[in-house]
Amino acid sequence: MTADLSDKPALSRAVDGVSAVVYGAGTVRGRRYADFLAANVAGVQSMLEALVDAGSSAPFLLLSSLAAGRPELSDYARSKFAAEQELRNHPDLCWSILRPPAVYGPGDVEMQPLLNLVRRGVALRPGPPAQRLSLIHATDLACAVSAWLSAPEACRHLTCAIDDGHPSGYSWGEIGEAVGQRKVRQLPVPMALLRAAGAANACMAGVFGYSPMLTPGKARELQQEHWLCDNSAFSSRTGWHPEIDLRSGALELFARN
Repeated sequence: MTADLSDKPALSRAVDGVSAVVYGAGTVRGRRYADFLAANVAGVQSMLEALVDAGSSAPFLLLSSLAAGRPELSDYARSKFAAEQELRNHPDLCWSILRPPAVYGPGDVEMQPLLNLVRRGVALRPGPPAQRLSLIHATDLACAVSAWLSAPEACRHLTCAIDDGHPSGYSWGEIGEAVGQRKVRQLPVPMALLRAAGAANACMAGVFGYSPMLTPGKARELQQEHWLCDNSAFSSRTGWHPEIDLRSGALELFARN
C-alpha cells in the first residue's frame, strides 16, 4: 500500500504485521531547515510512532547520510542528525542507522552532471587539494539493506557509514582516472566564490520558489577536507562487502547512456 508520511492512521495500517521497516525517504534540496523537516525528521517520527502504537517490535533501518556526523555544517546535515536522534530516543526498539556518502548509479540526477564533466577531463574541486571523498554505487547500497534485513539483531543500535571499500576514499585525481580513464584537469573553486554562489542561489530560490541544492550550508559541506567511511563494523555483523568500485560503476553508468 501507499501512505503519506503525514497520514498517521494510514501509516499504522502500513506497519501492521510487517517484519521490518526500511526508511529511505528524504529531501536533499531546501533553502531553510523547515524545508527538510517533513521527509527527513517528521516522517521518521511518524513511522516510529506507528510502530509503537501498533505494539510492533519490527526492526527499523534508517538510511541517513554521512553529513549527519557534522550537523553544524548545514540545515540538511542537521535534519539528518535530528532524524537519527529520534531513533536514539527509542532504546527499546531494534534500530540501525546507515550513513552512506554520495550515492551514484542508474537514474541518478545529482551526481551525474559532475561525473559527466569529469569524464570530459575537467574536475571542479570545491575543497582543499588533499580532499578525499567516499562514494558508493546504488546497487551496493541496496545489497547492504538486504544484508541488514538478514541480520537486524546483529546490528542493533549500530550507526555505521559505509562506502565502496576504496581505501581512504578517492582523491580528485583518482576520481578522474576512474571515471574518465585518464588524468583530468582539476579546477579549484575558490571558497569565497562557492559561498557567494550558495548565498545567491538561496536568495533566488526564495524569490522564484524553487528548492535549491547549492546553499551556504551545502558550500560548507563541499569544502570539507574529507568525507570518509568505514565498512568494518557493518561487514563484521552482516557479511556484506561492496562489489562495485568507481571505475566499474562509471563504466556501467555511461554504457547505459
